[in-house]
Amino acid sequence: MNVEIRPTEKVVVMGLDERSLDDMAWCAATFGINRLFWVDGHLICTEVFEQSFKHEIEKGEFCISQACYTKYPRYTRLHEVEKGTQIPIVDVSEMKIYRSLLKAIREYEEEQKES
Repeated sequence: MNVEIRPTEKVVVMGLDERSLDDMAWCAATFGINRLFWVDGHLICTEVFEQSFKHEIEKGEFCISQACYTKYPRYTRLHEVEKGTQIPIVDVSEMKIYRSLLKAIREYEEEQKES
């Protein structure tokens, strides 16, 4: 048996927006996103199309069509979007891809402040 581990080398984010928690959670819930991701005091919502997985296999880069983020200092497993509507939050702070994504977001935030 041969096992090859081939981590994602490049992630391309085609759209990035900082949003309010309420707006991001409502958008995610109504758009069919089934979870938000928490890493180091931030929530991240990603929209990934099925073609992204094929593109990653063929070209070696993973495309996120839209990423939204907001500060969320304390991790919780659920966020109540509206009475009776909750969205799960997954702690991905140990995952390299999400740590790298947040690092890029923070760098982008700094660039935006400077310009």
